[in-house]
Amino acid sequence: MVSQLMAKKNSSGGTPATVALTRTGVAFTLHEYHHDPRTESYGLEAAEALGVELGRVFKTLMSTVDGVLTVGIVPVSGQLNLKSLARAVGGSRAAMADVAAAERATGYVAGGISPIGQRRAHPTVLDRSASEHATIFVSAGRRGLDLEITPDDLVRVTRAIVAPIGR
Repeated sequence: MVSQLMAKKNSSGGTPATVALTRTGVAFTLHEYHHDPRTESYGLEAAEALGVELGRVFKTLMSTVDGVLTVGIVPVSGQLNLKSLARAVGGSRAAMADVAAAERATGYVAGGISPIGQRRAHPTVLDRSASEHATIFVSAGRRGLDLEITPDDLVRVTRAIVAPIGR
């Protein structure tokens, strides 16, 4: 269960991701860190600031698969394999989504897009490597704030497919 402190913090202005997790009773831990606006790699910055191995910190990337916005969640140390993402959702062609379109569709700012609590549900694929860890880190919905969650809980709340989509 989510701790009392967490529930109080979320009820008084959490992000859509933390509010959604609290509402569903999914356990998570928030990790805040100083975000440098000059950084070029939000995920690598998070891993370093939090002292977490790169394979446990995941980035949320918005793409289009056959014209449908689709979420790919991969380790920050790698890249999203668009062909594998398309295959995972039964599509044929994938491309990275326009940043402005991703921000509009999710309600989050690039560099802080969480796979949880987006404005609309999108097909979601989590890289298979997540299952190698008891917990993983994903954006909590703003730059400088990550949440730690079990891969199984992330799959459940996002209705994600698990597939090898990273390279």
